[in-house]
Amino acid sequence: MHKVYLKPGKEDSLKRFHPWIFSGAIARFDGEPDEGEVVEVYTSKKEFIAEGINEAGLSAGLFFFPHYGGYKTYDAAQNQRTLADLQVTEWLLSQFSTIDEVKAALSSVRVVGLEKTAVVHWRIGEPSGRQVVLEIVGGVPHFYENEVGVLTNAPGFEWQLTNLNNYVNLHPGDASVQKLSGITLQPTGGNSGFLGIPGDATPPSRFVRAAFYRGTAPQRATGFDTVQQCFHLLNNFDIPIGIEYSQAGDIPDIPSATQWTSAIDLTNRKVYYKTAYNNSIRCIDLKAIDFSKVKYQSQPLDKIQEQPVEMVKIPR
Repeated sequence: MHKVYLKPGKEDSLKRFHPWIFSGAIARFDGEPDEGEVVEVYTSKKEFIAEGINEAGLSAGLFFFPHYGGYKTYDAAQNQRTLADLQVTEWLLSQFSTIDEVKAALSSVRVVGLEKTAVVHWRIGEPSGRQVVLEIVGGVPHFYENEVGVLTNAPGFEWQLTNLNNYVNLHPGDASVQKLSGITLQPTGGNSGFLGIPGDATPPSRFVRAAFYRGTAPQRATGFDTVQQCFHLLNNFDIPIGIEYSQAGDIPDIPSATQWTSAIDLTNRKVYYKTAYNNSIRCIDLKAIDFSKVKYQSQPLDKIQEQPVEMVKIPR
């Protein structure tokens, strides 16, 4: 399929679901599409915001929510108050400072989907420590207080919380020594209290694992210490290349695996991340950015997709 790239700022009508693109809005074509041909349309930005934080410390991110969520049907008569689902994170972070402000304003917009099967749900957090989950089901938005501080993909958040009851036997530390028919049973190795915690990459299993890992993690003294602990926890959720595909000869590279991992310090307004290409942790400090002067820009997660290796020199 051919591609059409728009000039900066010319995507606004498309965001309102206008059906036409006029020639003056087009920067260039990829190929030579025929008259009436269906094409892919790209804005000058070419990005949407999957997760982020704003100057007030409000943070939001989206997660895949297929088969369970569903938006309102698109209505051209309500274009002025319509948002596509992939625009919601940007809307939240550009408009609001608190969760309560988000909840109060959500009824003023209609969220619709560009692709019926590609539904998402959102996590929203603020510096106070409060976190909520937003899910839209049957066109109706639902907010859930997120006291466990965890969200993965589908199923829905309430189902995930109920599923935690299936693991009521899990606890930190070791299982107790038991007697069985005259023999003594004792733990093999440490952390036997977590024996039975699911280790696969499905969203329900990741939710359980994340909830118990987070719930048993010690409170750290500083924001940076907490960020380091977050990365230790998140290392347990890296999806390696290939496990989502059954055919060994047809395995995509990075799209089938974890592409990046991030930890956001809401109090100090810092975003930390590492990528599949480079496990070195990098940081974006929002307090160091003068938003009255710095215009919109995008930067690649990796300037060079290569893992630095520090060589250790052994003294003679």
